[in-house]
Amino acid sequence: MKYTRVKWKHDQPDAPALIYSELDADQWEQRKIEVFSDGRMNYADKTREAGDTMLSLEPLPELEKIAMDPQFEVSEISKEDFEVLWTGATK
Repeated sequence: MKYTRVKWKHDQPDAPALIYSELDADQWEQRKIEVFSDGRMNYADKTREAGDTMLSLEPLPELEKIAMDPQFEVSEISKEDFEVLWTGATK
């Protein structure tokens, strides 16, 4: 598994500012957390969805490709960091 953090630079209050994803070897999302500028957190996995958050319907592009778009800042995070965020989002 790979764990990613994408910062989306925009000024739309109804769109997430941060998107965290757990990706399998083929880049399919297994779990996702969306964090909004007001602090709200939504999440999705294969059996649950909170708010409007849902898993992608296709594999995500490689991180390098996402990072080519200047509105996104992309990085990998640790499994441990993702799990802390997941716990907070799903409480």
